[in-house]
Parts: sequence; structure tokens; C-alpha cells
Amino acid sequence: MTVRMDWDDLKIVLAISREGTLTGAARVLGLTQPTMGRRLAAFEERMGARLLQRMPSGYVLTPLGESVLVHAERIEAEVQAAERAMLGRDVALAGTVRVTTVDLLAPTIVVPAIRTLRASHPGICVELVPDTRLLSLSKREADIALRPSRFRGNEIHARCVGRFSLGIYASRSVLAKREPLPLVTTLEDQANLPETAWLRELYPDAPVALQSNDRHVHFQAAVSGLGLVVLSRVNADREPELVLLHEADPSTDRELWLGVHADLRHTPRIRAVIDAIAAELASQKAFRAS
Repeated sequence: MTVRMDWDDLKIVLAISREGTLTGAARVLGLTQPTMGRRLAAFEERMGARLLQRMPSGYVLTPLGESVLVHAERIEAEVQAAERAMLGRDVALAGTVRVTTVDLLAPTIVVPAIRTLRASHPGICVELVPDTRLLSLSKREADIALRPSRFRGNEIHARCVGRFSLGIYASRSVLAKREPLPLVTTLEDQANLPETAWLRELYPDAPVALQSNDRHVHFQAAVSGLGLVVLSRVNADREPELVLLHEADPSTDRELWLGVHADLRHTPRIRAVIDAIAAELASQKAFRAS
């Protein structure tokens, strides 16, 4: 009797091998943890082979599982390519478009862009995913990404859609006390960033109150009066509680990049969302043309 392998079964193996746990894999695939366990056990029993082994630290691939994984990843890439090819020929100005960006840019750029988009294309629904993780355009974790950093990969069509400046801020309430302020800065792995060095250069003797690489944490720390913080002027200039103390040199400006998979760039609904975001950026004085 010939036993046929199902792509859905291979997706189970891929998810568990990547996440390391049934719970994490279930979350990725939208299933429950018991269902994941049953599906894996049934697949391995049907194939008569053990692909994953449970260890104290989580699930790991067996030697056979590692061999199967190579083929599974190749199949996954082909399925994703087929999906992109089909979507790329979709001519409807309707449907869902998934956009990812960092949390501080989502409300200031993407939300106003969606409001404008809806006026002319009410059939388009935007799924907005503010996330510090770099969601993959190649794996269709998102259709469009807006990031303050360059994209990698030849399959991604990306362009710089603007530049924004930085400044050092503190809250009005804490400045009124006329006391020396500590710094809110990055962790050591980002100590080489120009803005981090600039803050320390201006305030060489100031103690550090908080270190974090999360820009949303920086923003909230500044508003709450924790100390001196380098923030993007895009967000900080909108907050009445914050006072701009120093404006950064233009050489420290950050670039903003808009990316889409090359196979999808001409899909009408995705093109419409890209155009709406680009138009919103052009209308905001906080951004300069690249």
C-alpha cells in the first residue's frame, strides 16, 4: 500500500521544528496544542518514521527529520511562489492587504493613509501589524512593509520613501524642576548608533536611568519624565508634553523604506495601498524627500 504525504502534515513538521514547542507551532498555524500533538503522532505513525524528538528544551529534528526538512522547505517556497503568482494577476481593487511596520509609525502614517484609501477604494481591507519583528515578505507574513531600515533579498522591491530627523527631548513637567536629568538610551548592542553616541557626547556625565532598544519604551519614558531621550521628530513633535532640547544634525537622519515582494508589486489593491502610504508620507512635513 502506497502512503502519500500531505502538504498539511509537512507544515506541522515545519512549524514545530521552527518554534520548538507544540504551543508555539499551534499559534503559528491557528490550531490548538492538543491538535498539533495528535496530527504529529498520526503523521509519524502513518509514515512509520520519527521526524521530531521531544527533549527537555523542546522538540528537535531527528536525522531523518532534518533530511525531510530540506524538501519541506523547498515545497513551502514553491507553494508561496505559486500564491504570489496568482495574487500578482489579481486585478480586483478589493480584498485584504497585510501591512507591517514599527509600532510608532503605524498610527502616524498608515492609519491616516488607510482613511484616505477608503474614500476611493472601500473594498480594500488593510490588516495592520505593528511589530518590532521583521515579518517576512517572501513567506507572505505581510504584503507590504514600512521600515526605518533597508530590505535584504533580491526578490523584494523596495524604495526609500523619505527621511526623518531626530531630536533630544524631555517632558515639560520634569524640566520645570530645573534638576539634572538622567539619560534614557539603548542597550549595549546598539551603543554604536549615531544617536546613542550623540546623546552621550552632549551629556557625558549624566547617569543612565533606563536602557532599552524599544523605541516605544523610549517615547513613554520621555513623556513620563524619566529623563533625556533621543526620539524621532515624527512622533515627539506631536506630543504636547515633550520639549525639543536639541535637533540632530541632518547626517543622522533615518531613512524610511517601503517594500513589497516583486511578484506582488503590480497587484492593483497592493499598489493602491502603497500609493496611499507614499502620498501620506509626502503630505507630512516631518518627512523629507529622499
